[in-house]
Amino acid sequence: MARLDGKVCIITGATSGIGRRTAEVFVAEGARVVIAGRRAAEGQAVAAALGAACDFVRTDVTDEAQVRALVDFTVAKHGRVDCLFNNAGGPAPQGGIESIPADGFDAAIATLLRSVVFGMKHVAPVMVRQRSGSLINNGSVAGHLAGLSSSLVYSAAKAAVIHLTRCVAMQLGEQGVRVNSISPGGIATGMFGKVAGLPAEQAERTAELAKGALAAMQPIPRAGLPDDVAQAAVFLASDDSTFVNGHDLVVDGGLLGGQRWTPQQERLQAMRAAFLARPG
Repeated sequence: MARLDGKVCIITGATSGIGRRTAEVFVAEGARVVIAGRRAAEGQAVAAALGAACDFVRTDVTDEAQVRALVDFTVAKHGRVDCLFNNAGGPAPQGGIESIPADGFDAAIATLLRSVVFGMKHVAPVMVRQRSGSLINNGSVAGHLAGLSSSLVYSAAKAAVIHLTRCVAMQLGEQGVRVNSISPGGIATGMFGKVAGLPAEQAERTAELAKGALAAMQPIPRAGLPDDVAQAAVFLASDDSTFVNGHDLVVDGGLLGGQRWTPQQERLQAMRAAFLARPG
């Protein structure tokens, strides 16, 4: 039996990267999926590739009316919502605090944080009526530790998502609805190209180029992949996690664990060698 048999799931930001791979895995695990994104052609192509189990609804997640319409479509077609994966994201302004533009700050918070609020706001009543459901929010290791993102705003927004997740989990858990987050580490997607300012289509082609740099960041010596996050989302969406609530599931290959062992040992050996080489 597939792990998501009979479940109805909404995935935002599903036209590429983590969202697209999560949609593919959810369908393979038996779910009926409604995917959302701003790029109509790409979203329709994903839905066509996944077949009858998948629908695409063009959605700007920063627009509350469009988020409400996404949820209404899902309920009208399937009668319920068992999982919402608030995955949509994007780059945020870079540079020091003294240079953050007000409009760039507002746009980033709308995409990274306000969209999560809207998604939970409009799905929560459906799940509360069902007395069941799983809300999953996409956090980041940058929300745990400063210096892991090129953007102060991105890091702050993701920290807010992680804590908001805990707060809402305390409320909705009493109604049988679980609320958790996933904090990816360095995942090889087109996001790095988008941060560099490349157009969306060109940015998607940079995922392979990012793998080399990402492989050296954490103890597990490879880049994170969209499938790593998708499999974590399957766990949180499935009945395997019915006693998991208010948790942030870090998927980072050990990045947040501390300093990597081998470089640390090399530095210690170099220090010892310097001590022994010093006269007297």
